[in-house]
Amino acid sequence: MVKTTKTKTYDTEKATIAKKVTSGYYGDPAGYETTMYVTAEGDYFLYTNGGEASPFKEEKITAYTKANAKKWLEEN
Repeated sequence: MVKTTKTKTYDTEKATIAKKVTSGYYGDPAGYETTMYVTAEGDYFLYTNGGEASPFKEEKITAYTKANAKKWLEEN
């Protein structure tokens, strides 16, 4: 997935996975995945996707500051 803002492009295929968290099983309506990525430039972003009964019903990319990414990585 690719998301472009005014100044940056976040691409799950070009970034490196820092950590991936999954819940449930494939096809589980409450299942989901969250993946923290880091780009070659040192930017962090979180990719989320899940079933219709999950907290992440839509595929989404959210930019994170380095400090917030570190906190997310420690908590997950």
